[in-house]
Amino acid sequence: MSAASASPPEIIEVEEKRVACDGGNAALGHPMIYLEMGDENHVACPYCGREFRLKAGATGGAGH
Repeated sequence: MSAASASPPEIIEVEEKRVACDGGNAALGHPMIYLEMGDENHVACPYCGREFRLKAGATGGAGH
């Protein structure tokens, strides 16, 4: 497979800086992992490449 035919990673807008990712393909996904954005407004999953971006105007608080 050439780099030109690879699809770009999925971008998911979220309202919190802590997110969970399982690859999204049920049994074909990957183990559930939790990612923290820290001081950034985005984080990428090291397994599947999905990018989670904080929605404009969201504070990123977990409410706990």
